[in-house]
Amino acid sequence: MTALMKTIQYELKDGIATITFDEEGSQVNTMCEQWQRDLTEVTAQVVKDKEAIKGILLASNKSTFFAGADLKGTMRLKPSDAPQVFREIQETKRCFRTLETLGKPVVSCLNGTALGGGWEVALVGHYLVAVDDPKIQFGLPEITLGLIPGASGITKMTRLLGLMGAQPYILESKLFPPREALELGLVHELVPDAAALRPAALAWIEKHAGSAAPAHQPWDDKNYKMPGGTPSNPKIAGMLSVAPAVLKQKTRGLYPAPEYALAAMVEGAQVDFDTALRIESRYLAKLIASPVAKNMINTFFFNMNAIKSGQSRPKDIPRYKPQKVGILGAGMMGGGIAYTQASRGVATVLKDVSMEKAEAGKGYSVKITQPRVEKGRMNPHDQAALLARITPTESAQDLRGCDLIIEAVFENRELKARVTQEAEPMLAPGGFFASNTSTLPITGLAKASAKPEKFVGIHFFSPVDKMKLVEIIRSRQTDDETVARAFDYVQAIGKIPIVVNDSRGFFTSRVFGTFVMEGAAMIGEGIPAAVVEQAGIQAGMPVGPLAVLDETALSLSVHVLDQTRADYRAEGGTYIATPGELLVERMVKEFDRNGRAAGAGFYEYPEEKGAKKFLWPELKVLFEKPGVAWDMQDLKDRLLYRQAVETARCLSEGVLTTVHDANIGSIFGIGFPAWTGGALQFIYGMGVDTFSTRASQLADKYGPGFALTAKVQGAIRSHQPVW
Repeated sequence: MTALMKTIQYELKDGIATITFDEEGSQVNTMCEQWQRDLTEVTAQVVKDKEAIKGILLASNKSTFFAGADLKGTMRLKPSDAPQVFREIQETKRCFRTLETLGKPVVSCLNGTALGGGWEVALVGHYLVAVDDPKIQFGLPEITLGLIPGASGITKMTRLLGLMGAQPYILESKLFPPREALELGLVHELVPDAAALRPAALAWIEKHAGSAAPAHQPWDDKNYKMPGGTPSNPKIAGMLSVAPAVLKQKTRGLYPAPEYALAAMVEGAQVDFDTALRIESRYLAKLIASPVAKNMINTFFFNMNAIKSGQSRPKDIPRYKPQKVGILGAGMMGGGIAYTQASRGVATVLKDVSMEKAEAGKGYSVKITQPRVEKGRMNPHDQAALLARITPTESAQDLRGCDLIIEAVFENRELKARVTQEAEPMLAPGGFFASNTSTLPITGLAKASAKPEKFVGIHFFSPVDKMKLVEIIRSRQTDDETVARAFDYVQAIGKIPIVVNDSRGFFTSRVFGTFVMEGAAMIGEGIPAAVVEQAGIQAGMPVGPLAVLDETALSLSVHVLDQTRADYRAEGGTYIATPGELLVERMVKEFDRNGRAAGAGFYEYPEEKGAKKFLWPELKVLFEKPGVAWDMQDLKDRLLYRQAVETARCLSEGVLTTVHDANIGSIFGIGFPAWTGGALQFIYGMGVDTFSTRASQLADKYGPGFALTAKVQGAIRSHQPVW
């Protein structure tokens, strides 16, 4: 007997009921509305056929097993939809429970990846068989999207692994391949390929179908005990007493999902299984339509997938991977790029003015890999192979035949022009040249190139081995092929590319500058430095603006300011420095406070080992104004709104052309808080009108940096996503 639905196929043959997930018109299976209806229908059919069923198989007709929730549908939800969401989640769980308590062996045949709701579907099986492929991933990544696992994932993983054992997989969204799942006891058997899944499943069913004890889940056994103990266990209770505080320290109260997940884990562990499921459903229903969840889903799923799929890449140009790449400048940036390339199999020529400096740049790769080798996390042979891909040199001749050459020298236009003209002739036929500048307009730098159409900005962030983002800057002359090849190169070395058009500071440096200079301006207004730093932390930035200024070097900010003034003069204009820029200039030129590398900036850096940095005490004497009025909400808003307004200006000027580049770039390049979904989603999440009203209030109090012109507002509205 065969029944056909739109997302599920059902077949009963020789006593085996096969439920195959196969969503029409989709590359993956999702928990869409149609699937929820089909699940109810197929469950009813299974109950009807119970006497004829010997065992049940859960399978997939897609290349993956199951992708999870329908996130587009989630984006359309409103807070008032929470009761309906609760009912729908409970109905899904009712179906799951019906299948797993029917007394018939249920086997999940995992032919590919099962994440989020997909892993929760897999856990319906009493026995899980998976293809032994390290590329396959299982797990619950919901926290990274501002959600929690709500289709029984929290309840089941906690009961399978225990409260402590389940935390990395729920609260940290740790994913795992099939072999690790086997070691954890979450998967019960591995097979070499998808063709072997059904025979293995049938063998297990045959073995257990005639058993006196009906098939059941571990938590339905009368002798079940939670691994490690329940919250009443003194050891567990001690750990749980501090867990919320530790979590709050990480989330700063800005991310409700981890807190809800922990609550569902702990509360659910103290009650029976079905009550635990209801607790989990309530937390998800409350969370799923929240602004933070929508912001994070929008950016970390939809925007990230837009970039991964190449929506910012010029179309109809063949894919490309350079085989040999030259780097000019072996400082921390150049050394970091060399390591990143070599770790991805790209032959690298690392050039500096002397062999000693070039060798030192290669040494950065040793510094990164040696601790891994010593801890057994990297094979010495793999380390040697990586290092062999980096050729240090002081001779430009060794760059001959490079498909791409990237200059990563000091931010000086004349120096960059000189090294460009020296190295560019060494490019292989059809090769292209890139500058790693963080602020200087690419169109100006391309004047030193013999082929400006093959000259592009490829802006890495420091430290390169840790920072995922790379900003590709198209000059006025850069052709589509060069942009596409730069995009492919960035993806080939495992980074996230965004594409922007040329301007001073491009997108990321320009917006980053507004954050740190707004913080410096606050110091100039007499606000205590500790309050300024705390405002940044409470807003959700990784660190305060003064600490960031120290890390990037106050002296570099002043150098950029001097260069900007000179450029404006050359163009017949005058650059008017902002209050923040003027304060930083005073810090450098009057007080010789150049930043962390120089040992003195807004902070003091004690030389004693283990001693922590602290704010320079003279800040209080020099700048603080007793009795100055400040409002913490205003300070937090100033730091976030100033960046969002500047991002909107970049959009209106055509520096940015897509919302996804803006959001991903602001989070991964600048550290804009993830809870907002990025600088533009921050605007869209609260509503353009609400944002504009608040920005206008800030402009009245704190200056034109917050002003939104009609043109900028128009650009924001015209790019607003529609769900």
